Amino acid sequence: MSVGALGLGCGVVGAALAFGLVTGVPGEPPVARSEPAPAPTTVTDAPVERAAPVTNPAAPAERRADPGWVAQIASATGIPERAMTAYAQAAIRAEAATPGCGIGWNTLAAIGLVESAHGSINGATLGADGRARPAITGPALDGTVYDAIPDTDGGALDGDATWDRAVGPMQFLPATWQSYGRDATGTGTPDPHQIDDAAWGAATMLCDIGGDLTQPENWIRAVDSYNPNIAFNNDVADAADAYAAAVGAAE
Repeated sequence: MSVGALGLGCGVVGAALAFGLVTGVPGEPPVARSEPAPAPTTVTDAPVERAAPVTNPAAPAERRADPGWVAQIASATGIPERAMTAYAQAAIRAEAATPGCGIGWNTLAAIGLVESAHGSINGATLGADGRARPAITGPALDGTVYDAIPDTDGGALDGDATWDRAVGPMQFLPATWQSYGRDATGTGTPDPHQIDDAAWGAATMLCDIGGDLTQPENWIRAVDSYNPNIAFNNDVADAADAYAAAVGAAE
């Protein structure tokens, strides 16, 4: 998989969005470059990762994020509770599948914020079933404004049989979803439009590429692979740190 084939960030978010205080991010998501970007130089430390407590630690296959904790964190950060549940559960699942990855829910939440404002970009609403309505689909990657990426899935995920588009609340490209898509809901079909599936897929990719994400250089490399753009990397780092700080202040 080439670098930059996953998320298509929505541009500079800024401090006003760091705590999820608004419901949308203006503008269309810029396409990731086809060639790897230089390693970010303005991000020097990985965010403080926050672990999600589980209700049944003795049974890893059945572990779930504690609902009371999820509600508390959602209130402290402004992250919608439905999205927060997905981020926390994805971090738990990813750590179980890849011990030592150390991914925090706040990194996934930061990506969800920058990519789609937690499933609310362009007037979308994240439903109880975890699907954003209307579906979040990026612009055609036809080379006119963004890099050209010809269709890879026959339009099955993005509705475009000519050009690929990023889809869902975590903004996956169809080809990357083929590699990292995960079925968190037990439907039998991983769905990038469903936030539980998408968050787990994102966590899987970050762990696969970064390894131990508690190491700053690994965290930076993993997030850079999501979108090789220094501004994107900085926005995610700022938001992840802000979420961790908000929780720390509330504890």
